[in-house]
Amino acid sequence: MRRVWVGIDGGGTTFKIILLDDARTILHRTRIATTSPGETLNLCVDFIRSKLEETDSLSAVGVAMFGPLNLDKDNSAYGAVLKTAKPGWEGANVRQVLQDALGVPVFIDTDVNGALLAEQRWGNAKHKRDAAYMTVGTGIGVGLSIRGDVAGRPSHPEFGHIAVKRHPADLDFKGICPFHGDCLEGLASAKALTARFGDPTKLPPDHIGWEIVADYLAQACYALYLATRLDVIVLGGGLMQAPHLLSMVRQAVVAMDNSYLGLIEPAVEALIQPAGLGDDAGAWGGAALALTHD
Repeated sequence: MRRVWVGIDGGGTTFKIILLDDARTILHRTRIATTSPGETLNLCVDFIRSKLEETDSLSAVGVAMFGPLNLDKDNSAYGAVLKTAKPGWEGANVRQVLQDALGVPVFIDTDVNGALLAEQRWGNAKHKRDAAYMTVGTGIGVGLSIRGDVAGRPSHPEFGHIAVKRHPADLDFKGICPFHGDCLEGLASAKALTARFGDPTKLPPDHIGWEIVADYLAQACYALYLATRLDVIVLGGGLMQAPHLLSMVRQAVVAMDNSYLGLIEPAVEALIQPAGLGDDAGAWGGAALALTHD
């Protein structure tokens, strides 16, 4: 029998699924649009079942999921989505639905915690105990590891909702967060950039929107470093696929530090890294959650 593991990146726009064997080879993969919980999770189950051969043994499923999530294993609602900006998903118990349908253990954590574990295992945070993973996409979230332990359990950080200082060219935008308006997510997420300036993929590198977003992300990175003196901060998510954005964030951090902690360019380049697993960090994060319990 061939053992098979499943990693799911449960994003606000897309669910990404990978099936792995014991050699950590990807056997199958797909993307499913995030619609209602019932439709989305049923399609996930159908895909997984359709790819299992007669000689396959499904071992476990890991889900790196957008939140907030109930991560208290002693709570009857463990694995459920809490109060969220994603319509229709509040109260959906993703872990329980998948576990009941597939008949194997399902392990769940936030998308950023999963991606952080994957980056520490296989990516640009490998061998780093003090690390953060920040996803910048439809929303913004941060997973944080201190001395090798993921911070905040059985809850998790909500760093995407911190307040940031407004950029001088961005004083009038109210922000898109339904709870806080102009928090970090409300100002620097892909959704926020689109609300101001349209499709980010169509904005030239010198557009003011990129400077604004880079400033807010740099504030977040610098705050993380000041508070925890991390070894590495990994930036992932859809918006970070813009090739010029990482360097803009690094430059803004250098300016913010102003030689206080010696964060000159080489140090900042080592500190702030792209996701080594790229756009697959979340799916590998799900796989890491499943494999951790092997």
